[in-house]
Amino acid sequence: MKFTKQIIFLLLTAIMPLCMAKVKKVEKSMEHILKHKIPGNPRNSEGSFVKLADGTLYFAYTCYNGTGSNDHASADIAAVTSKDNGKTWSKPFIVLKNTKMNLMSVSLLRLQNGRIAMVYSEKSAIPGWKNFVDCRSKIIFSDDETVSWSKPVEIANVPPAYFVVNNDRLIQLKSGRLILPTAHHQYDSGKMGDGIVKFFISDDSGITWRISKESIYPPSPMSRGFMEPGVVEMNDGRVMCFIRTAVGCQYKAFSYNRGENWTAAVPAPEFISPEAPMSIKRNPESGKLYAVWNDHNVLRSVRVDSLKWKRTPLVIAESSDDGVTWQNHRILEDSPTRGYCYIAMFFNGRQLHLGYCCGGLPDCSHTLQETKLCHINID
Repeated sequence: MKFTKQIIFLLLTAIMPLCMAKVKKVEKSMEHILKHKIPGNPRNSEGSFVKLADGTLYFAYTCYNGTGSNDHASADIAAVTSKDNGKTWSKPFIVLKNTKMNLMSVSLLRLQNGRIAMVYSEKSAIPGWKNFVDCRSKIIFSDDETVSWSKPVEIANVPPAYFVVNNDRLIQLKSGRLILPTAHHQYDSGKMGDGIVKFFISDDSGITWRISKESIYPPSPMSRGFMEPGVVEMNDGRVMCFIRTAVGCQYKAFSYNRGENWTAAVPAPEFISPEAPMSIKRNPESGKLYAVWNDHNVLRSVRVDSLKWKRTPLVIAESSDDGVTWQNHRILEDSPTRGYCYIAMFFNGRQLHLGYCCGGLPDCSHTLQETKLCHINID
Protein backbone atom coordinates (compact mmCIF):
# COMPACT_ATOMS: atom_id res chain seq x y z
CA MET A 1 0.00 0.00 0.00
CA LYS A 2 2.83 2.40 0.87
CA PHE A 3 4.55 1.62 -2.45
CA THR A 4 1.30 2.10 -4.39
CA LYS A 5 0.68 5.43 -2.71
CA GLN A 6 4.18 6.63 -3.60
CA ILE A 7 3.80 5.57 -7.24
CA ILE A 8 0.47 7.39 -7.54
CA PHE A 9 1.95 10.50 -5.99
CA LEU A 10 4.98 10.49 -8.29
CA LEU A 11 2.87 9.95 -11.39
CA LEU A 12 0.55 12.78 -10.47
CA THR A 13 3.27 15.28 -9.65
CA ALA A 14 5.17 14.44 -12.83
CA ILE A 15 2.37 15.75 -15.01
CA MET A 16 1.79 19.04 -13.19
CA PRO A 17 2.36 22.05 -15.47
CA LEU A 18 5.57 23.97 -14.89
CA CYS A 19 3.72 27.24 -15.15
CA MET A 20 2.35 26.61 -11.66
CA ALA A 21 5.80 26.59 -10.04
CA LYS A 22 5.74 30.17 -8.81
CA VAL A 23 2.94 31.28 -6.56
CA LYS A 24 2.39 34.76 -5.22
CA LYS A 25 1.05 35.63 -1.80
CA VAL A 26 -2.46 37.06 -1.68
CA GLU A 27 -3.18 40.14 0.39
CA LYS A 28 -5.90 39.56 2.98
CA SER A 29 -8.03 42.22 4.64
CA MET A 30 -9.24 42.63 8.21
CA GLU A 31 -8.22 39.33 9.77
CA HIS A 32 -10.16 38.26 12.85
CA ILE A 33 -9.34 35.11 14.85
CA LEU A 34 -11.85 33.24 17.00
CA LYS A 35 -9.40 32.54 19.82
CA HIS A 36 -9.76 29.51 22.07
CA LYS A 37 -9.68 29.62 25.86
CA ILE A 38 -8.74 26.78 28.20
CA PRO A 39 -10.72 25.81 30.19
CA GLY A 40 -14.19 26.58 28.92
CA ASN A 41 -13.65 27.06 25.17
CA PRO A 42 -10.79 24.85 23.96
CA ARG A 43 -11.71 24.99 20.24
CA ASN A 44 -13.56 27.15 17.71
CA SER A 45 -13.79 25.57 14.26
CA GLU A 46 -15.74 24.60 11.08
CA GLY A 47 -18.11 27.39 10.13
CA SER A 48 -20.19 28.93 7.34
CA PHE A 49 -21.36 32.40 6.22
CA VAL A 50 -24.68 33.89 5.17
CA LYS A 51 -25.65 37.50 4.41
CA LEU A 52 -28.76 38.86 6.08
CA ALA A 53 -31.32 41.15 4.46
CA ASP A 54 -29.89 44.26 6.12
CA GLY A 55 -26.37 43.48 4.85
CA THR A 56 -25.10 41.91 8.08
CA LEU A 57 -22.64 39.06 7.65
CA TYR A 58 -23.45 36.08 9.88
CA PHE A 59 -20.86 33.38 10.58
CA ALA A 60 -21.88 30.27 12.53
CA TYR A 61 -19.29 27.78 13.79
CA THR A 62 -18.53 24.95 16.21
CA CYS A 63 -17.87 26.32 19.70
CA TYR A 64 -16.44 23.81 22.18
CA ASN A 65 -17.59 24.36 25.75
CA GLY A 66 -15.68 21.99 28.05
CA THR A 67 -12.11 20.88 28.57
CA GLY A 68 -11.64 18.61 25.56
CA SER A 69 -11.11 19.64 21.94
CA ASN A 70 -11.35 16.29 20.11
CA ASP A 71 -14.01 15.75 17.47
CA HIS A 72 -16.43 14.09 19.91
CA ALA A 73 -16.01 16.53 22.82
CA SER A 74 -18.86 18.75 24.00
CA ALA A 75 -19.64 21.59 21.58
CA ASP A 76 -22.44 24.02 20.66
CA ILE A 77 -23.19 26.06 17.54
CA ALA A 78 -22.22 29.71 18.06
CA ALA A 79 -22.16 32.73 15.76
CA VAL A 80 -20.60 36.15 15.27
CA THR A 81 -21.90 38.98 13.09
CA SER A 82 -20.40 41.89 11.17
CA LYS A 83 -22.23 45.04 10.07
CA ASP A 84 -19.25 46.49 8.19
CA ASN A 85 -18.47 43.75 5.64
CA GLY A 86 -16.06 41.87 7.87
CA LYS A 87 -13.98 44.76 9.22
CA THR A 88 -15.15 44.07 12.78
CA TRP A 89 -17.09 41.22 14.37
CA SER A 90 -19.45 40.95 17.33
CA LYS A 91 -18.84 38.91 20.44
CA PRO A 92 -19.83 35.24 20.02
CA PHE A 93 -23.32 34.11 21.01
CA ILE A 94 -24.84 30.62 21.20
CA VAL A 95 -27.29 29.66 18.45
CA LEU A 96 -27.90 25.99 19.27
CA LYS A 97 -27.14 24.39 22.61
CA ASN A 98 -25.91 20.81 22.59
CA THR A 99 -28.07 18.37 24.56
CA LYS A 100 -26.27 15.16 23.63
CA MET A 101 -22.58 14.77 22.76
CA ASN A 102 -21.65 17.31 20.17
CA LEU A 103 -22.96 19.76 17.55
CA MET A 104 -20.61 20.75 14.72
CA SER A 105 -19.93 21.32 11.00
CA VAL A 106 -22.37 24.09 10.06
CA SER A 107 -23.60 24.84 6.53
CA LEU A 108 -25.58 28.04 5.97
CA LEU A 109 -27.44 28.74 2.74
CA ARG A 110 -29.95 31.30 1.53
CA LEU A 111 -32.49 29.18 -0.34
CA GLN A 112 -34.24 30.20 -3.53
CA ASN A 113 -37.48 30.65 -1.56
CA GLY A 114 -35.79 33.25 0.66
CA ARG A 115 -35.46 31.13 3.79
CA ILE A 116 -32.10 30.64 5.49
CA ALA A 117 -31.19 26.99 6.01
CA MET A 118 -28.68 25.71 8.53
CA VAL A 119 -27.37 22.15 8.37
CA TYR A 120 -25.31 20.77 11.24
CA SER A 121 -24.05 17.41 12.50
CA GLU A 122 -25.29 15.99 15.80
CA LYS A 123 -23.29 13.31 17.57
CA SER A 124 -24.63 11.11 20.31
CA ALA A 125 -23.74 7.91 22.12
CA ILE A 126 -25.43 4.74 20.91
CA PRO A 127 -27.04 2.93 23.88
CA GLY A 128 -25.42 -0.45 24.40
CA TRP A 129 -22.71 0.19 21.81
CA LYS A 130 -19.45 0.84 23.61
CA ASN A 131 -17.13 3.29 21.83
CA PHE A 132 -19.62 3.77 18.98
CA VAL A 133 -21.00 7.18 18.05
CA ASP A 134 -24.04 8.11 16.00
CA CYS A 135 -23.31 11.09 13.73
CA ARG A 136 -26.03 12.49 11.47
CA SER A 137 -27.06 15.76 9.85
CA LYS A 138 -30.08 17.86 10.72
CA ILE A 139 -31.50 20.98 9.10
CA ILE A 140 -33.29 23.99 10.58
CA PHE A 141 -34.76 27.08 8.92
CA SER A 142 -35.14 30.76 9.71
CA ASP A 143 -37.88 32.94 8.24
CA ASP A 144 -36.83 36.06 10.19
CA GLU A 145 -33.16 36.46 9.26
CA THR A 146 -31.74 34.19 12.03
CA VAL A 147 -33.75 35.75 14.87
CA SER A 148 -35.40 32.36 15.40
CA TRP A 149 -35.06 28.85 13.98
CA SER A 150 -37.49 26.04 13.25
CA LYS A 151 -37.46 22.64 14.87
CA PRO A 152 -34.79 20.36 13.38
CA VAL A 153 -35.60 18.05 10.47
CA GLU A 154 -33.84 14.69 10.24
CA ILE A 155 -31.88 14.37 7.00
CA ALA A 156 -30.67 10.79 7.51
CA ASN A 157 -33.69 8.73 8.52
CA VAL A 158 -31.69 5.56 9.13
CA PRO A 159 -30.57 3.47 12.12
CA PRO A 160 -27.44 4.53 14.05
CA ALA A 161 -24.66 5.39 11.60
CA TYR A 162 -21.69 7.69 11.11
CA PHE A 163 -22.19 10.24 8.33
CA VAL A 164 -19.47 12.86 7.95
CA VAL A 165 -20.69 16.12 6.39
CA ASN A 166 -18.16 18.94 6.31
CA ASN A 167 -18.96 22.53 7.08
CA ASP A 168 -20.19 24.78 4.25
CA ARG A 169 -21.19 21.86 2.00
CA LEU A 170 -24.93 22.29 1.34
CA ILE A 171 -25.68 23.47 -2.22
CA GLN A 172 -28.84 24.27 -4.19
CA LEU A 173 -28.86 23.54 -7.91
CA LYS A 174 -30.40 25.89 -10.47
CA SER A 175 -33.35 23.48 -10.56
CA GLY A 176 -33.95 24.05 -6.86
CA ARG A 177 -32.71 20.63 -5.75
CA LEU A 178 -30.65 20.56 -2.55
CA ILE A 179 -27.64 18.23 -2.39
CA LEU A 180 -25.74 17.39 0.77
CA PRO A 181 -22.64 15.21 0.22
CA THR A 182 -21.56 12.85 2.98
CA ALA A 183 -18.95 10.21 3.71
CA HIS A 184 -20.62 7.16 5.23
CA HIS A 185 -18.22 5.29 7.53
CA GLN A 186 -19.76 1.96 8.45
CA TYR A 187 -18.88 0.21 11.69
CA ASP A 188 -17.24 -3.17 11.15
CA SER A 189 -15.79 -5.52 13.78
CA GLY A 190 -15.73 -2.77 16.38
CA LYS A 191 -13.95 -0.27 14.12
CA MET A 192 -15.03 2.55 11.87
CA GLY A 193 -14.74 1.49 8.24
CA ASP A 194 -13.45 3.31 5.17
CA GLY A 195 -15.62 6.06 3.73
CA ILE A 196 -18.21 5.69 0.94
CA VAL A 197 -19.63 8.87 -0.61
CA LYS A 198 -23.41 9.20 -0.47
CA PHE A 199 -25.66 12.12 -1.29
CA PHE A 200 -28.75 13.32 0.53
CA ILE A 201 -31.21 14.98 -1.85
CA SER A 202 -34.24 17.20 -1.27
CA ASP A 203 -36.65 18.45 -3.92
CA ASP A 204 -38.92 20.38 -1.56
CA SER A 205 -36.48 22.98 -0.15
CA GLY A 206 -35.20 20.75 2.64
CA ILE A 207 -38.48 19.52 4.15
CA THR A 208 -37.93 15.86 3.16
CA TRP A 209 -34.76 14.03 2.18
CA ARG A 210 -33.67 10.80 0.52
CA ILE A 211 -30.39 9.17 -0.52
CA SER A 212 -29.33 9.37 -4.17
CA LYS A 213 -29.68 6.32 -6.42
CA GLU A 214 -25.92 5.71 -6.52
CA SER A 215 -22.98 6.13 -4.17
CA ILE A 216 -19.29 6.62 -5.01
CA TYR A 217 -17.05 3.78 -3.90
CA PRO A 218 -13.26 4.10 -3.51
CA PRO A 219 -10.98 1.87 -5.58
CA SER A 220 -9.60 -1.14 -3.74
CA PRO A 221 -7.26 -1.00 -2.00
CA MET A 222 -7.33 2.59 -0.76
CA SER A 223 -6.35 3.41 2.79
CA ARG A 224 -9.20 5.18 4.63
CA GLY A 225 -11.41 5.25 1.54
CA PHE A 226 -13.20 8.43 0.46
CA MET A 227 -13.60 11.23 3.00
CA GLU A 228 -15.24 14.64 3.40
CA PRO A 229 -16.73 15.18 -0.09
CA GLY A 230 -17.98 18.45 -1.53
CA VAL A 231 -20.05 19.29 -4.62
CA VAL A 232 -20.38 22.16 -7.10
CA GLU A 233 -22.71 22.61 -10.10
CA MET A 234 -21.18 23.04 -13.55
CA ASN A 235 -22.51 25.47 -16.18
CA ASP A 236 -23.74 22.59 -18.33
CA GLY A 237 -25.79 21.10 -15.48
CA ARG A 238 -23.33 18.44 -14.38
CA VAL A 239 -22.45 18.21 -10.70
CA MET A 240 -18.82 17.66 -9.73
CA CYS A 241 -17.93 15.91 -6.50
CA PHE A 242 -14.45 16.48 -5.04
CA ILE A 243 -13.21 14.09 -2.38
CA ARG A 244 -10.50 14.02 0.28
CA THR A 245 -8.21 10.96 0.19
CA ALA A 246 -5.05 9.68 1.84
CA VAL A 247 -3.23 8.90 -1.43
CA GLY A 248 -1.63 12.26 -2.24
CA CYS A 249 -4.39 14.12 -4.10
CA GLN A 250 -8.09 14.85 -4.23
CA TYR A 251 -10.38 12.62 -6.31
CA LYS A 252 -13.33 13.76 -8.44
CA ALA A 253 -16.49 12.30 -9.96
CA PHE A 254 -19.42 13.68 -11.98
CA SER A 255 -23.18 13.35 -12.11
CA TYR A 256 -25.15 14.01 -15.31
CA ASN A 257 -28.57 13.83 -13.69
CA ARG A 258 -28.47 16.23 -10.74
CA GLY A 259 -26.74 13.96 -8.25
CA GLU A 260 -28.64 10.69 -8.77
CA ASN A 261 -25.98 8.65 -10.59
CA TRP A 262 -22.22 9.14 -10.60
CA THR A 263 -19.19 8.31 -12.69
CA ALA A 264 -16.35 6.38 -11.12
CA ALA A 265 -14.10 8.68 -9.10
CA VAL A 266 -10.66 9.37 -10.56
CA PRO A 267 -7.55 11.17 -9.29
CA ALA A 268 -7.52 14.96 -9.68
CA PRO A 269 -3.81 15.69 -10.30
CA GLU A 270 -4.57 19.41 -10.37
CA PHE A 271 -5.17 19.14 -6.62
CA ILE A 272 -2.12 17.52 -5.03
CA SER A 273 -2.81 17.57 -1.30
CA PRO A 274 -2.22 15.88 2.04
CA GLU A 275 -5.07 14.05 3.76
CA ALA A 276 -7.17 17.19 4.09
CA PRO A 277 -10.42 18.60 2.66
CA MET A 278 -10.74 21.21 -0.08
CA SER A 279 -13.50 23.63 -1.05
CA ILE A 280 -14.76 24.78 -4.47
CA LYS A 281 -17.42 27.43 -5.09
CA ARG A 282 -18.59 29.55 -7.99
CA ASN A 283 -18.56 33.34 -7.94
CA PRO A 284 -22.16 34.17 -8.90
CA GLU A 285 -21.11 37.46 -10.54
CA SER A 286 -18.16 36.39 -12.71
CA GLY A 287 -19.08 32.72 -13.10
CA LYS A 288 -15.53 31.65 -12.21
CA LEU A 289 -14.87 28.66 -9.97
CA TYR A 290 -12.57 29.18 -7.00
CA ALA A 291 -10.79 26.35 -5.20
CA VAL A 292 -9.05 26.53 -1.82
CA TRP A 293 -6.91 23.64 -0.58
CA ASN A 294 -3.57 22.61 0.93
CA ASP A 295 -1.47 22.58 -2.22
CA HIS A 296 1.38 20.06 -1.88
CA ASN A 297 2.62 20.36 -5.44
CA VAL A 298 6.31 19.35 -5.31
CA LEU A 299 7.17 22.25 -7.61
CA ARG A 300 6.52 24.56 -4.67
CA SER A 301 8.35 24.65 -1.38
CA VAL A 302 6.36 23.21 1.50
CA ARG A 303 8.00 24.06 4.80
CA VAL A 304 6.68 21.95 7.64
CA ASP A 305 8.34 21.88 11.06
CA SER A 306 6.26 18.89 12.17
CA LEU A 307 3.74 16.53 10.55
CA LYS A 308 1.27 18.01 13.01
CA TRP A 309 1.18 21.09 10.76
CA LYS A 310 1.14 19.34 7.36
CA ARG A 311 -2.01 21.24 6.28
CA THR A 312 0.02 24.09 4.83
CA PRO A 313 0.30 26.02 2.55
CA LEU A 314 -3.29 27.09 1.93
CA VAL A 315 -3.69 28.07 -1.73
CA ILE A 316 -6.49 29.59 -3.82
CA ALA A 317 -6.85 29.13 -7.59
CA GLU A 318 -9.51 30.04 -10.15
CA SER A 319 -11.01 28.48 -13.26
CA SER A 320 -12.86 30.14 -16.13
CA ASP A 321 -13.64 26.87 -17.96
CA ASP A 322 -15.57 24.90 -15.34
CA GLY A 323 -12.52 23.27 -13.80
CA VAL A 324 -10.83 22.04 -16.98
CA THR A 325 -7.84 24.26 -16.15
CA TRP A 326 -6.87 26.24 -13.05
CA GLN A 327 -4.91 29.49 -13.00
CA ASN A 328 -3.75 32.33 -10.77
CA HIS A 329 -2.60 30.17 -7.89
CA ARG A 330 -2.01 32.34 -4.83
CA ILE A 331 -0.89 31.50 -1.31
CA LEU A 332 -3.32 32.44 1.45
CA GLU A 333 -1.24 30.99 4.30
CA ASP A 334 2.14 29.23 4.50
CA SER A 335 3.31 29.19 8.12
CA PRO A 336 5.44 26.08 8.88
CA THR A 337 4.11 25.95 12.44
CA ARG A 338 0.37 26.20 11.73
CA GLY A 339 -2.25 24.25 9.83
CA TYR A 340 -5.13 25.54 7.71
CA CYS A 341 -8.27 23.61 6.76
CA TYR A 342 -12.09 23.31 6.78
CA ILE A 343 -12.70 26.32 4.59
CA ALA A 344 -15.87 28.39 4.40
CA MET A 345 -16.33 30.61 1.32
CA PHE A 346 -18.80 33.43 0.72
CA PHE A 347 -18.83 35.79 -2.28
CA ASN A 348 -19.88 39.35 -1.48
CA GLY A 349 -19.50 41.57 -4.53
CA ARG A 350 -15.79 41.92 -5.29
CA GLN A 351 -14.88 40.32 -1.98
CA LEU A 352 -14.48 36.66 -1.08
CA HIS A 353 -14.97 36.08 2.63
CA LEU A 354 -13.07 33.12 4.04
CA GLY A 355 -13.24 31.25 7.32
CA TYR A 356 -10.80 28.44 8.11
CA CYS A 357 -9.07 26.67 10.98
CA CYS A 358 -5.67 28.24 11.66
CA GLY A 359 -4.34 26.72 14.90
CA GLY A 360 -0.64 26.46 15.53
CA LEU A 361 2.33 27.46 17.64
CA PRO A 362 2.76 29.02 20.10
CA ASP A 363 -0.87 29.07 21.29
CA CYS A 364 -2.44 25.83 20.04
CA SER A 365 -1.69 22.15 20.38
CA HIS A 366 -3.46 21.33 17.11
CA THR A 367 -4.75 22.96 13.93
CA LEU A 368 -8.48 22.89 14.75
CA GLN A 369 -8.44 24.99 17.92
CA GLU A 370 -8.83 28.41 16.29
CA THR A 371 -10.54 29.85 13.21
CA LYS A 372 -9.61 32.89 11.12
CA LEU A 373 -12.11 35.16 9.37
CA CYS A 374 -10.80 37.35 6.57
CA HIS A 375 -11.60 38.51 3.05
CA ILE A 376 -9.71 39.03 -0.19
CA ASN A 377 -10.42 40.98 -3.36
CA ILE A 378 -11.25 38.92 -6.44
CA ASP A 379 -11.80 39.44 -10.19
